[in-house]
Amino acid sequence: MPDITKRFLWISIYAIAMALFEAVVVVYIRGLLNITNDHVVLGSYVTMELWREVATLVMLVAVGWLAGRRPLERFAYGLFAFGLWDIWYYIWLKVWLGWPRTLFDWDTLFLLPFTWWGPVLSPVLIATLLCVSAVLTVLRLARGERLGFTPIRRSLTAMGALLALYVFMSDSLHAYLQGRTDWSILRPEPFKWSLFLIALVLMAWPTLMAVWPWSKADPEARIPVIKTLLQQAGKD
Repeated sequence: MPDITKRFLWISIYAIAMALFEAVVVVYIRGLLNITNDHVVLGSYVTMELWREVATLVMLVAVGWLAGRRPLERFAYGLFAFGLWDIWYYIWLKVWLGWPRTLFDWDTLFLLPFTWWGPVLSPVLIATLLCVSAVLTVLRLARGERLGFTPIRRSLTAMGALLALYVFMSDSLHAYLQGRTDWSILRPEPFKWSLFLIALVLMAWPTLMAVWPWSKADPEARIPVIKTLLQQAGKD
């Protein structure tokens, strides 16, 4: 089995198991605090929940760091772990709670720095993009090619990410700026699908163009390969 395949296999096992652990914790929290899909109030436990989210992210980043050898590889493996964990988190919730009933059910996605709200489908789409992009990134780097992120592609990806964050947090952010006290439990409806889809395209198109390993490489991307070939020729 190729080394890259082994790495993705073990990261997948870790992420799926981590998602099971996360889902079980959420089941416990729902039962102990009488939380329902329409009533999400953590009260004095909100700080503890924030740190739990931070700890989860740290564990996912750590496994990516351990899996890779170079910074970009480590970043890609970490993104893959995060994306797969997010997808399987909802799968395990479906197993244990029978929820979500559909991919359009609303969920509290994160609490940092403001409450993120959105239909389950929205984070699943982003998680899928992260997984695909991460795999393609590792494959391209394994071919000895640089990632094809130009300034324009970086800018578009950043714009898409910021727009997606705004869609998830817009209602909570606006309520907070207005001085409302219910900003942390406010449930926004309807979801801004048009803005979200624009954000998804802005993130997906330039990213996939930059990491696609079978496209014609940019001249700069070939530099490491050329250097390697010249060094081998010199040794011969």
